[in-house]
Amino acid sequence: MRIYLNIIICLNLIFSMTGIELAQEMKDRPQPDDIQSNSSMLLINKKGKKKNLLLISKSKDDSKKQMIWFLEPKDDYGISFLKIEKDEGDDFMNMWLPAFKKFRRISSQKKSDSFMGSDLSFEDMTNRDVDDYRYKILDNNASCFKDDEIKKCYILESIPNDKSSEYSKHVSWVDKENYLSYKEESYDKDKKLLKKKTIRYSIIDNYSIMNELFVENIQKNHSTLLTVSDIKINMGFTDDIFHTKTIKRMPLID
Repeated sequence: MRIYLNIIICLNLIFSMTGIELAQEMKDRPQPDDIQSNSSMLLINKKGKKKNLLLISKSKDDSKKQMIWFLEPKDDYGISFLKIEKDEGDDFMNMWLPAFKKFRRISSQKKSDSFMGSDLSFEDMTNRDVDDYRYKILDNNASCFKDDEIKKCYILESIPNDKSSEYSKHVSWVDKENYLSYKEESYDKDKKLLKKKTIRYSIIDNYSIMNELFVENIQKNHSTLLTVSDIKINMGFTDDIFHTKTIKRMPLID
């Protein structure tokens, strides 16, 4: 019996998943070619004051190309955002500010800035390239949710190689069956907890699409609830529409 148990333990060690393998599995999940959606973004400050923003989004290639237009509140109407992530060099990010009739370029030094006053930074708005992080699996069989002992998750630690990142590490709860991240903790440069995120998904044509993201800034006692609706996929967006001239015009969505 002892020999049998030793064999099982050895096999588990040999075939257990590494951190980078898990990150790659998350990256390789099936994704639609493009996504179009309407969303609301509810901001709540430490005094309980609320601000609700309505927006339209179009994205392509796992959101490596993305355009966002703001509809409400009235003061923010027409503000828009263009992001094009690059394999080499800095990502391209631009905000169109119609009140000033000019663009605001988001430089790599400004990626820690808040996106439209929310708890999402411009860095949070970008994908994480697998090779840009170091990984460690902290737990192979953790509960994904406190009230659910059946669904199990990996707990994955991701440490950015980029010293200019606003984060020292992320800790993510990743579903063992479908490699979806359900929640995450992000830590600042002093290794203190900065943000907590929870994520929900809807199934559309067998794709798992995020339909809710809750972000809580622990240090500022501020939160953001992003609710995504009217999701449409595989609309046939071409690369050329992701351009500064496009975000200057409000889109029409059926």
